[in-house]
This record gives sequence, structure tokens and C-alpha cells, in this order.
Amino acid sequence: MQLVQRFIRVFLILTLLTFNGIVHAAQAMPPVQLASVYKSENAEPISAYLVSEKFDGVRAIWTGTELLTRSGNLINAPEWFTAPLPDVWLDGELWTTHQDFARLSGIVRTQTPVDEEWQHVSYRVFDMPDKKLPFEQRYQNYTRLITKLDLPHLKTVKQQRVASDSALQDLLQQKLEHGAEGLILHLASAKHQGGRTEALLKLKPYDDEEAVVIGHLPGKGKYTHQLGALRVKNDRGQIFAIGSGLSDQDRLNPPAIGTVITYRYQGYTKKGLPRFARFLRIRDTELD
Repeated sequence: MQLVQRFIRVFLILTLLTFNGIVHAAQAMPPVQLASVYKSENAEPISAYLVSEKFDGVRAIWTGTELLTRSGNLINAPEWFTAPLPDVWLDGELWTTHQDFARLSGIVRTQTPVDEEWQHVSYRVFDMPDKKLPFEQRYQNYTRLITKLDLPHLKTVKQQRVASDSALQDLLQQKLEHGAEGLILHLASAKHQGGRTEALLKLKPYDDEEAVVIGHLPGKGKYTHQLGALRVKNDRGQIFAIGSGLSDQDRLNPPAIGTVITYRYQGYTKKGLPRFARFLRIRDTELD
């Protein structure tokens, strides 16, 4: 009888500790909001949105104590980078400059941060998650907070209203000419919610998706004895080849079979395959 009672006590203690650990983990990681693709026919009137540049950086969530990727992996930033950050949830992108993702991902993935490299990184905040407040109020709050802190590596992602669809396209073109990836549209009245949402939209000149490398196709002509194209399989089970967008280094040392890559495309062919598929980069799963 005593053994049974002792077993029950141990079981209850372990259950309580496990439960507390789960609660702590849930509290430590804020719900991440993911953007849907902008389609003018399905969107609210353009005047309902606040619009900002879409930065091609590394998504980073500041929990008030830790800097995490969107799936909860710890980002090993220098102490001087994180110590002065506020005790509130922030959502944003780690960023260096346009067209610099490969170098940035290398900096962020390093287990022992290199101060000299992190001096080039800024944290560009585009939200301060709060389920009770509409985005327009959250924008005002994080702008006021970041202005008050006045840290050189902490930046506000500026939001603006646009008057019409044509003005939106003009702004997109302007940003693209300066090297931006596209635009993000926040529904000004929407409260924060985790997961994929129509209240947060991305507008880019092309679509992008992930695929798994399942084969290497030999090159011809100047690419003889090198990679000609990657044979890939996307999430919809479609198999096709991607030969454009590969650098000379990629052709000499192609992504290994089983590697997940990101490719971009423009619409679909008559057969339903991604049209003008172009290799962008190997997807860095550590930064998801």
C-alpha cells in the first residue's frame, strides 16, 4: 500500500512538473502571424491597410527575454544586441541590406556570435503582438517605444496608407527598384492572431515555394561535367526541373539530394506546373 501511495505521489509530481514546463514554453513563445498572398479581388479596400516594405531577412521574435526564430529556435545574438531590448514581445526581421540574405543567414546561424559581423545587423520591428489591440494602435505603440529607446540596431518598420490600387503598384515598383522583395499589407483594424491570416498580406512580383531536390540533371555545352538542372518535387507532389538561377558555384557543388530549396515562379503552365521556375536558395531550416 505504501509503495502504491509513493508511486502515485511521484507520478503526480512528475505530471505537475511536465505541465509547468509546457505552460512555461507556451508563455515563452508568442503566436507567430503568417502572411497570405495579396489578391486584389479578395482583399479589403486598399485604404483599409497600412503598407510597409517586405524585408528579405531572418524572421525574429523577441519574447522579452530571448530572440527566437518563428518556430522557437534560439538565435545566438551577442549580449549587447539583446540586453537593451524591452521586456515586451516584438516581431520583426533581422536584416543587413538588400540582396544579402546568404551573408545574413551565415551570421545568424553561428553558434558563437561574432561581434564584428553583428554590427551590420539591425532588428527591424513590424509588430508588437497584442490580441486586444488593432494593428494601427500596435504600430503607434512600437514606434513610440523604439523611438524612446533610441538604439542604433533597433529600427521601426514604417507603415503608410495608400490611396488606390495604382498607388499601391507604384509603391511596389519604387521599392523593387531599390532592391526590396515586395510589400506587406496590414489590415489596420485587425487584432493579432497566430497562424496564416488574411489580415496580413504579402505582395511580390513573383510567387515562391519550397521543393525537395530529388535528382541532378547533367549540363550541356558550357555546363558539360557540371549540373544542368535540379530535379525537384514540391509540396503538391509535382516533379519538374529547375535550371535557371543557379550560380557557377551551385553547378559545381549542387544542393544534395534531399535538400529543401526555395524557388520562385510566375503563375502556372497549361499543365499546372510552376512557370519560369527559378532557383533562389537552399532553405535554411535552422532559421524557420
